[in-house]
Amino acid sequence: MRKQGTLYTVSAPSGAGKTSLVKALVESTTDVKVSVSHTTRAKRPGETDNIDYHFIDNARFEEMINKGAFLEHAQVFTNSYGTSREWVQNILAQGVDVILEIDWQGANQVRQQMSDAISIFILPPSKESLRERLTNRGQDDEAVISARMAEAKSEMSHYGEADYLVINDHFDLAFTQLRAIIIAERLKQAKQQKNHHSLLANLLS
Repeated sequence: MRKQGTLYTVSAPSGAGKTSLVKALVESTTDVKVSVSHTTRAKRPGETDNIDYHFIDNARFEEMINKGAFLEHAQVFTNSYGTSREWVQNILAQGVDVILEIDWQGANQVRQQMSDAISIFILPPSKESLRERLTNRGQDDEAVISARMAEAKSEMSHYGEADYLVINDHFDLAFTQLRAIIIAERLKQAKQQKNHHSLLANLLS
């Protein structure tokens, strides 16, 4: 029986450290990939098309929606984001875990379509810390930061919908906890039984 990967959604307010934590996880853990989302927003300095995001225009995004090409899609602020259904299914079929860095709306859509997906929510240790992180990034002006803080309150109110909750106060601890979730899910009895069917059958023969 071929090994099947697990789909994870990781949600967090902007500035909570989600991207840095997921990057560290992927670099230190085998058989984990992050889905590259399609988006209509403009590239930020230092970003690369097809690596950070698939940057497309609104017309192309609507075309993909109409074709059912997205596993999930959502509008965040004034921009749209979507996850390729075909890419996710192909990677999972190879036995590789897939992480979707998406907001709570997208996570809900994924849960409705793939009930075995695992959802993780990352929170900052305080509102003050979140504002400081947004400011220190140096990417947005004060008006944008204030808008992100207002949106963060709405985003964070959905933490209770996730399977796991990680507080990113100290990066190393939060990373250890995030990696522990992946390892624990891989060791669940049902997963192990499926992935090691022949070994178990031989042991009990």
